Amino acid sequence: MKRLLLIGFVFLTTALMAQMPNPKVQQYIAAYKDLAMAEMQRTGIPASIKLAQGILESQAGESPLSKRSNNHFGIKCKTEWTGARTYHDDDARGECFRVYNSVEESFKDHSEFLRTRAHYSFLFLLDPADYKAWANGLKKAGYATSKTYPQQLIKTIEENNLQQFSELVIAQKNTRQDLIKTAEATAVNNQPQPSQSGPNQPVVLQEEPKQTVKTAVIVEDVSDDNDALTETVVSGIIAKPKQTTQKAKSYPDGVFSINGSKVFYANAGTSLLAIADQYDLSMSKLLEYNDLDGIDVLNKDQLIFIEKKARKSEKDFHIVEADETWYDISQKEGIALKSLLELNNLKKEVPLAKGEKIHLKPKTSVVAKNPATRL
Repeated sequence: MKRLLLIGFVFLTTALMAQMPNPKVQQYIAAYKDLAMAEMQRTGIPASIKLAQGILESQAGESPLSKRSNNHFGIKCKTEWTGARTYHDDDARGECFRVYNSVEESFKDHSEFLRTRAHYSFLFLLDPADYKAWANGLKKAGYATSKTYPQQLIKTIEENNLQQFSELVIAQKNTRQDLIKTAEATAVNNQPQPSQSGPNQPVVLQEEPKQTVKTAVIVEDVSDDNDALTETVVSGIIAKPKQTTQKAKSYPDGVFSINGSKVFYANAGTSLLAIADQYDLSMSKLLEYNDLDGIDVLNKDQLIFIEKKARKSEKDFHIVEADETWYDISQKEGIALKSLLELNNLKKEVPLAKGEKIHLKPKTSVVAKNPATRL
């Protein structure tokens, strides 16, 4: 009997302790709630979401990265970062992370990180009070690799009543529509503009949110619990208009094979992190498979391999098309770029000429007479 009472007491004590607020989290909220609200007023990013992300990513300010580098959101260097750097194991070993002079700099840079990337733009069209839609949207746009990231954010918000800080900002803005207009202006002003150089450029998100569009590739379906996510957005990808390019039409929908390796055709604006998560790959592997380096979002429509490309092909040659590069051929033929260059005994800096023959497998002893052919 005493043993049963002791077990019951331990169980009750554990349950009560689980319901008690974490003092470190409460200290974090007290320290940074005003900063989160100021950033919401400036950019439209919900204070509840910013605080929840900060709590999770920095372990309430206790993680080595946040203590050593003031980096509270796990933001990596990326190609545009010119500030101080530190190196930390994350999705891969020794990854580069940004270093800030203060926590305030980290909070502001997190806002700019979301504002200036096309695949996050749809978030700024959501209701700023709808933290569930924002949580699901961040996952769909590829912010984190954890499959339960939205649930973690939502739980953190609800357990700590972080929504109150978003509601305070909305009340200060007089009406919710005022804040939505601020966020919409952020989204529109930070859209990548179409280039005159060709059709395969990022497409500006259409202002008519109810226009149904089709994408060449759907990475992940929009979940039923995120009704606020408009029909023009599919899985964190800025959807393209109905008219697709000839290149997109030449490939089937979904996953198919080129030279024995699995591949699909992705739209400009696609988050590579979202693709890696969808196909259970590390970001480093996805970049390796596609001979890419230092990018997190596609800046043009292109083939994306989700398996390692072959070192050679059953085909003998590829005939170079106008403006085609070594990388284009590597993707079209499903051959690793390094192998393609080795097969032709050339460097990627060597220009290609239209109509030129490029070897796709080891050369035979037969010497071609075509002067345009590289042997």
